[in-house]
Parts: sequence; C-alpha cells; structure tokens
Amino acid sequence: MKEIEIDEQSGFCFGVVTAIKKAEEELSKSGTLYCLGDIVHNNREVERLRSMGLITINHEEFARLHDAKVLLRAHGEPPETYDIARRNNIEIIDATCPVVLRLQKKIKQEYTQPDAAEKQIVIYGKSGHAEVNGLVGQTEGNALVVEKFDELQKLDYNKDIRLYSQTTMSLDEFQQVVHHIANHIGADAGFEYHDTICRQVANRIPGIRQFAASHDLIFLVSGKKSSNGKILFNECREVNPNSHLIESAREINPELLKNATSIGICGATSTPTWLMEEISEAIKSYI
Repeated sequence: MKEIEIDEQSGFCFGVVTAIKKAEEELSKSGTLYCLGDIVHNNREVERLRSMGLITINHEEFARLHDAKVLLRAHGEPPETYDIARRNNIEIIDATCPVVLRLQKKIKQEYTQPDAAEKQIVIYGKSGHAEVNGLVGQTEGNALVVEKFDELQKLDYNKDIRLYSQTTMSLDEFQQVVHHIANHIGADAGFEYHDTICRQVANRIPGIRQFAASHDLIFLVSGKKSSNGKILFNECREVNPNSHLIESAREINPELLKNATSIGICGATSTPTWLMEEISEAIKSYI
C-alpha cells in the first residue's frame, strides 16, 4: 500500500490569499477585472481566474488603458504605475502584500535622506522580478540589484552600503551576502543591512526539508516562474534527491511511482491547495 501525503504547511501565503480574494470579490460584482501581470506565478490558478473574467495585462497595455479597474498583485509596483493610473483615470485595487509595502517604504525613506547620493542602496533579489522592480522604483531606478554571490564584486566597498532583500529570498544566502559585505567594507565606509525576508516564507524551509526527508518520492508543485518555488524545490532536493518539480498532473512520470512506498506532495507560496489535491488524485489513478 502506497502512502500519499500533502504537506499541510504548503500553499498560498497570506499575501497571495488576499490578492485572490480581492480579485474574486470584484469579479463576482462586475464580471471583469484587469490584473497587472499574473496575479500569482501559477498558470493553473491564473487560468481559473481568467475563466471568471480576470484579464491579465502587461505594463505597456496598462499605460494605454483608460477608465478601468486594475488589480495590483501582492508583488507590488513602482511609483510610476500609480502615476499612470492617476493620469488615465484607472481605479487601483491594491493587493500589495503588507510585508512588501513596508519594505518599499523603508527603501524610499532611505533614498530620500539628504545623504542618499553618498550611499549605495543594494537589493538582494532576482533581477527583473516584479517585486524587485517595485523596490528599485522607490529609488528612481538607482538601487543596485545583486542576484548572485559573484555579483557582489560590482559594489564599491569604499562607499556606504545599505542592504535590503526581496522578501522571498533564502535567509541563509542573505546572511552569506551580509557576511561578505561586512568583511570587505572599507575602513571609512559604513554598512547597514535590513533583514526584510518574509518569515512566513522563510519559516517554511525547515518544515519542507523535514517533509521531503520523510518520503521516498517528492513532487513539489509550482509554477516555473515562481522564485519561491525554485528555492523550496532546491531545499527538497538537497535532503531528498528523488524530488521533482512539476506544474501539473500531466508532468507526473508514472515510472517514478513504481518503487516509491511513501509519496509526498508539497508546494510554493503560489501553489493553490486544490492543485496539490489534484496531483494526489492523479497519482492514485496511476497506482
């Protein structure tokens, strides 16, 4: 008898839950709502909401839009987005995650200090990620984004550094970045860092590692564009090499199920519970 378990700690974080709830409430009233970018990095959930009337648009389409309602997803947006909305008579339904919103305000306060020109504002995060674009926008595009450890060489260690992090980055890797900068900062330069990583995300890592280690076979269900999904998948694979990243039931390889007696299903903060349950039912149909 094969055991199939869904990780109880996996699934939407509160920021995503709020964004989807706001979208569903508006769609139930009007039947149509625009969303700037995918509401969540999960194609199946995006498809579900599209069937309800949610229309995903990019920034170019947003700039041409007038007299409409647009939902801003949990990742947040730069100030320019709000300026366009005011000019084009767009009603904003703001679902920016409170954790991201606080981070945006911190960075903007740092950037508007009188000595801002003498400091480097550095953001540890995924270059081009929606949240990071919103953070960089608080500095009029002047913040430096560091995505990989070897990119730290582009910093000027003779100049003051103020370090922040995208909310969904690895806490361990962020601490490594902090350690590196602290050991290389010049004698006449100052270094301050702000641990802005969301604990609801970071705290999932110990739990998901334990979950992955307790099963023969792991399926981590996540959209391919999910930054958090990639981080959690790497954590699973580190403790259980028989871990597989899938986006839908179609990607399940039945051969993997033959020798597994204990199968675990887990997901990212952008993975809906209903999708993990769908994966579980698909596995049962194979065995």
